[in-house]
Amino acid sequence: MPASTPPRPSKSIALAATALCLLAVVAAVVAFVNGNWFGIAWVLLAGVTSNMAWYHWRRLRATQGGEQAQGGGPGAEQPPRDGRGR
Repeated sequence: MPASTPPRPSKSIALAATALCLLAVVAAVVAFVNGNWFGIAWVLLAGVTSNMAWYHWRRLRATQGGEQAQGGGPGAEQPPRDGRGR
């Protein structure tokens, strides 16, 4: 049985989703400037692709060991220093 193909890197998906989001925003602006209400569909597409881009950029940071993706940012709860779980 052939081995399954490795998953596609998140970076290429994130870049594609970001580019598609920007193109959808431009298309929405052009549609609304021309008086075409079809721009609403472009706004919805921009929303979906921005969520996809955000998810894949965050996933990429998490797999690379980014501190913020793991919740180590400012205000994050720190583990106890005495080692007893208190």
